[in-house]
Amino acid sequence: MDEGGSRIRRRVSLPKRNRPSLGCIFGAPTAAELEPGDEGKEEEEMVAENRRRKTAGVLPVEVQPRLLSDSPECLVLGGGDTNPDLLRRMPTDRGVGDQHNDSEVDMFGDYDSFTENSFIAQVDDLEQKYMQLPEHKKHATDFATENLCSESIKNKLSITTIGNLTELQTDKHTENQSGYEGVTIEPGADLLYDVPSSQALYFENLQNSSNDLGDHSMKERDWKSSSHNTVNEELPHNCIEQLQQNDESSSKVRTSSDMNRRKSIKDHLKSAMTGNAKAQTPIFPRSKQLKDTLLSEEINVAKKTIESSSNDLGPFYSLPSKVRDLYAQFKGIEKLYEWQHTCLTLNSVQERKNLIYSLPTSGGKTLVAEILMLQELLCCRKDVLMILPYVAIVQEKLHMIGEGSRGATLEMTLAKILYTSKTTQIIGMSATLNNVEDLQKFLQAEYYTSQFRPVELKEYLKINDTIYEVDSKAENGMTFSRLLNYKYSDTLKKMDPDHLVALVTEVIPNYSCLVFCPSKKNCENVAEMICKFLSKEYLKHKEKEKCEVIKNLKNIGNGNLCPVLKRTIPFGVAYHHSGLTSDERKLLEEAYSTGVLCLFTCTSTLAAGVNLPARRVILRAPYVAKEFLKRNQYKQMIGRAGRAGIDTIGESILILQEKDKQQVLELITKPLENCYSHLVQEFTKGIQTLFLSLIGLKIATNLDDVYHFMNGTFFGVQQKILLEEKSLWEITVESLRYLTEKGLLQKDTIYKSEEEVQYNFHITKLGRASFKGTIDLAYCDILYRDLKKGLEGLVLESLLHLIYLTTPYDLVSQCNPDWMIYFRQFSQLSPAEQNVAAILGVSESFIGKKASGQAIRKKVDKDVVNRLYLSFVLYTLLKETNIWTVSEKFNMPRGYIQNLLTGAASFSSCVLHFCEELEEFWVYRALLVELTKKLTYCVKAELIPLMEVTGVLEGRAKQLYSVGYKSLMHLANANPEVLVRTIDHLSRRQAKQIVSSAKMLLHEKAEALQEEVEELLRLPSDFPGAVASSTDKA
Repeated sequence: MDEGGSRIRRRVSLPKRNRPSLGCIFGAPTAAELEPGDEGKEEEEMVAENRRRKTAGVLPVEVQPRLLSDSPECLVLGGGDTNPDLLRRMPTDRGVGDQHNDSEVDMFGDYDSFTENSFIAQVDDLEQKYMQLPEHKKHATDFATENLCSESIKNKLSITTIGNLTELQTDKHTENQSGYEGVTIEPGADLLYDVPSSQALYFENLQNSSNDLGDHSMKERDWKSSSHNTVNEELPHNCIEQLQQNDESSSKVRTSSDMNRRKSIKDHLKSAMTGNAKAQTPIFPRSKQLKDTLLSEEINVAKKTIESSSNDLGPFYSLPSKVRDLYAQFKGIEKLYEWQHTCLTLNSVQERKNLIYSLPTSGGKTLVAEILMLQELLCCRKDVLMILPYVAIVQEKLHMIGEGSRGATLEMTLAKILYTSKTTQIIGMSATLNNVEDLQKFLQAEYYTSQFRPVELKEYLKINDTIYEVDSKAENGMTFSRLLNYKYSDTLKKMDPDHLVALVTEVIPNYSCLVFCPSKKNCENVAEMICKFLSKEYLKHKEKEKCEVIKNLKNIGNGNLCPVLKRTIPFGVAYHHSGLTSDERKLLEEAYSTGVLCLFTCTSTLAAGVNLPARRVILRAPYVAKEFLKRNQYKQMIGRAGRAGIDTIGESILILQEKDKQQVLELITKPLENCYSHLVQEFTKGIQTLFLSLIGLKIATNLDDVYHFMNGTFFGVQQKILLEEKSLWEITVESLRYLTEKGLLQKDTIYKSEEEVQYNFHITKLGRASFKGTIDLAYCDILYRDLKKGLEGLVLESLLHLIYLTTPYDLVSQCNPDWMIYFRQFSQLSPAEQNVAAILGVSESFIGKKASGQAIRKKVDKDVVNRLYLSFVLYTLLKETNIWTVSEKFNMPRGYIQNLLTGAASFSSCVLHFCEELEEFWVYRALLVELTKKLTYCVKAELIPLMEVTGVLEGRAKQLYSVGYKSLMHLANANPEVLVRTIDHLSRRQAKQIVSSAKMLLHEKAEALQEEVEELLRLPSDFPGAVASSTDKA
């Protein structure tokens, strides 16, 4: 039996990789969940399962044949409703089933797996014996030709899933009715590899099958179960009666010739396997299949939880009670605010209409967004896209739509969704909205707003040593509150004229405080100044935790630590701005959130992007850089005051000089600024990019369609306000003409009649390259020219020339080279690297004259000079792989260098896609693939394979490499327990994540290679005679 079973497995499972395992259908554990040694256990289980098959006997005749070949013709979906790639056509009696011996070749022939002691042979023997019993002849005949996937048979099965083991059990009540002893089959996790994909996937949609004869409608039932759930369904007595009635009625219309033409189970199996072997197997990666199936399983578990009890339909907004419990457990949220409940129960939300909701900062908008997303994912089984500003972890901020190029990009995205999809629901939320009517019209949305704040916010103004409370009822908008009571020495007065020390010491260290400063340098200066005048008592507050923060900062900086932070962190103070690396910012934010740090001096970007509330918020001045504060910016900053669940009140204090008093009073009383479209204002990143993508994606391909699309944009809604000199039609025509003249589009004129002319557009090769590479259209022709010139003399002795070609254009204008550093770096270039500079037209004498301040007569392209300087920074960084040393060498903030590196990696990928669309740039393709990897990871070449693994950063990669784990294969085969013992500060959870991620990556690479092999071996669709052959067969 075992031997025969093994032969069947070897024979039938050739395209094994593309077939879902039983675990995929019924929730097998992922690689991340497998404990060390699980692979061995799986093999032992398979051996044990073969033994169980031997002793268990065989399936009753009624169940198995129809599952394999007698199902009605249908499309079967594996892994969820959103996976059309997994569709597979089932064989039918009228198709494969009836072809038994009519095919050209009997694939199985006399193969011994179908004879003697094989599983199939035993099934066949049992069937023959069953047929010979007089009392069962009629049943056997009818069951062979009747659809047994009826309600009664469905109810006879129970499916129990435990880890990788799935048991199919037959209900005893039904077994007694048929006169056969109860039999249990326990196939292993690999069982569904041994049968065609169509049969394996059939289990998933079993509840959707319908009766062949149309006698009974099928009652939907969820057959899928999570890894540790058991669902047992008992067979109702009336089902047996219905079954017997069906047998009697169906037998009346059948003749004796039906029995003669009836094929045995063995024949059915052979025919079904033959047909499935000939059928084209759908191609989809195993990793994708696994991910999709796991997601589908989670969704089905959630859905079943909802359906299992009516009590679960209401308590947490149509979500399982488990979701409510998790919020209580991990976020401490026991009950929603009244406005949140109202918003979630709005008719517009229930009916999946578009919605905009607006509340003050810290009002709890994020939770509503999370619940709405979970409803879409778990209940509606829809995908969700969440758009975030800056580095925000909070929400989609709809007011972004009125902010420069980011606003134009957001507007284009929303406009395309609205134009192409009528079923997508858009939820917009923001703390700062004014002209919401325009946004409502654009998004075709309903609006909900509330002024709720969980913690009361009090606004204050400080002039000299007097503090006033903002009061809208007062005549001049403010009333006297108090005088500052803090003894200042003469030294302190000179160092701190704004009394910052007095203001912050009223709340720290027991409460938190944010001080917003106009510039990055001012942040650092204020942090140091405050620490100079704090008492030594502040050093004792959470001293151990602050030492740990300093230690961690040194670790992520490879032993380096900012001298300012070294001096301020012991007092619980730190600065926060874009000059920090992302790792430093993350670490400091965590320390602030946990109360280890009690004071941040920061720039306005923190207000707009990071959810870090405080008891008191202080605005150092009513300016951002040199520009006076806007109402929206002011509301963003003061909105950080007051932490729900921690503070009973929040305070904001704006420090101002007497000269700014009138402007500030206008600031605090005037309404929020209106939100306007930047689609046309941001010309190359806005309307031109939009038109190129519309035509490239074939959303709109003629002038009338493009104009119609524009009317539906936010700009179209506001055209009467924004357009004074030209109409929307004129702007549309001019933009299309510009793209055509630039060689990105080509216009075709179609004369429909003597009077009617239609202008159609299609994208050119250069346009498609720009579109696919997401190149800013302001630079696409410059990029083409630079790449073309590079082909004339590409220097490959070093990476400098390639790095120059992938240095982002948009950062060049912000660059102000230090000419002495520039000259020093230039003088250290090798001859090959100097050749790159010569090709670009930048000479050493030019840089020398700039460094010495001499007059220069020769005209040199400033953008090329600045771009080469940035290339030097990147080139040095790739050689040294240490942001700190490069930061010191070029006198640049390390955060700026990290942003430059990130931008270069992204632009390198864009240039790669650009080159892929243009044959003439074939030489760049392989070169840019490797350069993009280097820029992305910025580590030594030998560490790059390790950096591809989730959870492995540079420091961890160095640790792994030093103890012998030097490749992806090493990590994939590693034992997590050994990693924990070998690598310092590595938790068991992290070790398992690293190993499972490495296995997944390795599997994906193997899949890609396998797909290439299969593609090479597959018969071409245009092979001569293939069409004729298929026609003959039909």
